[in-house]
Amino acid sequence: MKKMKHVLQCSAVGLMLTGGAAQSHAGAFVQLFEWKWNDVAQECENFLGPKGFSAVQVSPPQEHIQGNAWWTRYQPVSYQLQSRGGNAADFANMVSRCNAVGVDVYADAVVNHMANGSGTGSGGSSYSSGSLSYPQYSGPDFHSACDINSGDYGGNAGRVRNCRLVGLPDLNTADNYVQSTVAGYLNQLINLGVKGFRIDAAKHIAPGDISGILSRVNGSPYVFQEVIDLGGEAVSANEYTGTAAVTEFRYSASIGNVFKNQQLSYLNNFGESWGFLGGGSAVVFTDNHDNQRGHGAGGANVLTFKDGSLYNLANVFMLAWPYGYPKVMSSYAFNNADQGPPSSSVYQNGVAQCGGAWICEHRWSSIANMVAFRNNTDGAGVDHWWDNGSNQIAFGRGGQGFVIINRQSNALNRTFSTGMPDGRYRNVAGNNACVTVSGGQLTVAVPGMEAAAIHVGAPCG
Repeated sequence: MKKMKHVLQCSAVGLMLTGGAAQSHAGAFVQLFEWKWNDVAQECENFLGPKGFSAVQVSPPQEHIQGNAWWTRYQPVSYQLQSRGGNAADFANMVSRCNAVGVDVYADAVVNHMANGSGTGSGGSSYSSGSLSYPQYSGPDFHSACDINSGDYGGNAGRVRNCRLVGLPDLNTADNYVQSTVAGYLNQLINLGVKGFRIDAAKHIAPGDISGILSRVNGSPYVFQEVIDLGGEAVSANEYTGTAAVTEFRYSASIGNVFKNQQLSYLNNFGESWGFLGGGSAVVFTDNHDNQRGHGAGGANVLTFKDGSLYNLANVFMLAWPYGYPKVMSSYAFNNADQGPPSSSVYQNGVAQCGGAWICEHRWSSIANMVAFRNNTDGAGVDHWWDNGSNQIAFGRGGQGFVIINRQSNALNRTFSTGMPDGRYRNVAGNNACVTVSGGQLTVAVPGMEAAAIHVGAPCG
């Protein structure tokens, strides 16, 4: 959701805390931002499944206001499945095809509010925020028409949760009818095979209301809640961990700050002791669709695809480090923060057109290959840590994998103690060449601003 900006102030003291946490959800998933359903289906079959991604987060599937900006998807008109992504049949086909190749689908669920203004939605439904008239809702289903002010975030949780976010009519999510209607929408998606949900703007919904909605939902979908919390606000992410997993925006802001401004050697205890949520509750990411555009949290510290090799290295670290459930971003090129997606589909004649209008960071070889690294090191702790006191680091994952990250311009030539079984392995984060571990030792040259990684699932020969 497009939010007011909150800028992280991160001090050196915060970088030197101790601790870490084990990941609780295995694997890694990807956000295919603004991909059409037919494109998502093909990507599940052609790339996400073969590469071992556990799931794909898709853009909000419900009817929304018309317009080209990306945020039109986040202004619901109704819960019918007619959106810029495609129609209900397209959506159902996509979910079925992704499930068939072992890729779960997480739908972005916009259930805090409804659309502003008046007109006809993407599915032909009429709406009016002035009269609070929508296909599923009317006046009594909304909170009173107060607007959230910037000062409310610091000291008034009630207004943050019960007033209007950027003027959008705020649903009374404590109401029985509203909870049943929202749950009915989520159950519609579950019946089609959706396996999880991102709850958009969860910070603006009381935790008890979300629990009430989820108590009416069938099965046990994976749920994570968008709660922007950098500390010092009236609403805390910790309030939501008893309900479901939570987006850890401090991770995004901190990893960006370290890779841009600090030293990678600080990362040897990255996790809970930095003030983050418990690893079992955290969904982590280098960037998402909000903060890569300057909304949400992290400010100038946020790394995006525009940072090139620096962004690539940060994602290698995220996928190698055992904290949280990592989400890989997949973007489209944009010149302004409101710009909508390309008009062209990603797939043309069965071939993904990446690297131009569609960025497809998840297909960058180092990032894509590190998904299997994470899968093969699941449950293993960190050992054999090494750093040069600056921006060259290496660490093992319990004999299951070993990674080296060189954030400096000069090459790193060294012999490392890896804890890995002897043998020959593919350098999955580098040039995919074969390297040899002998007596647990690995001698390797890592060029400047590159990484190297080996794991037991990628032997040579």
